[in-house]
Amino acid sequence: MLDQLKEILAKVNEEIDMSKVTEETRLMEDLGLDSMSMMLFAMEIEAAMGFRFTEPVRFETVGDVCRFLEARKG
Repeated sequence: MLDQLKEILAKVNEEIDMSKVTEETRLMEDLGLDSMSMMLFAMEIEAAMGFRFTEPVRFETVGDVCRFLEARKG
């Protein structure tokens, strides 16, 4: 899941050094995503994963997103 999220993040911001992205990486503080980037990230996740967010979800780290998506698969 982490590799898939790295691919999505690269679409949102190609300047991110993906070699440094881990599950502990904070989306806003470490990657510099702002509210617009977060919205684009959510849209790219929806497109890649084939679902739509139906309620607001607050993600702090890349791991938060991984766990959310893995729970949806289960």
